[in-house]
Amino acid sequence: MAVPKRKTSKSKRDMRRTHQKTQAPSVTTCSQCGEAKLPHRLCTECGSYKGRSVITSDET
Repeated sequence: MAVPKRKTSKSKRDMRRTHQKTQAPSVTTCSQCGEAKLPHRLCTECGSYKGRSVITSDET
């Protein structure tokens, strides 16, 4: 079994972990209603995608 010869320094360890950070999701605005939505996804408020209505909401 392989065993490291030297202790990995905090600098080397942290440089290796730089790509494991989390990011906040990018948010865009809907062109129809102006609500915040995730890019390349259907707007949950008005049901539109790329400027056309995909889902009609029946609010009665």
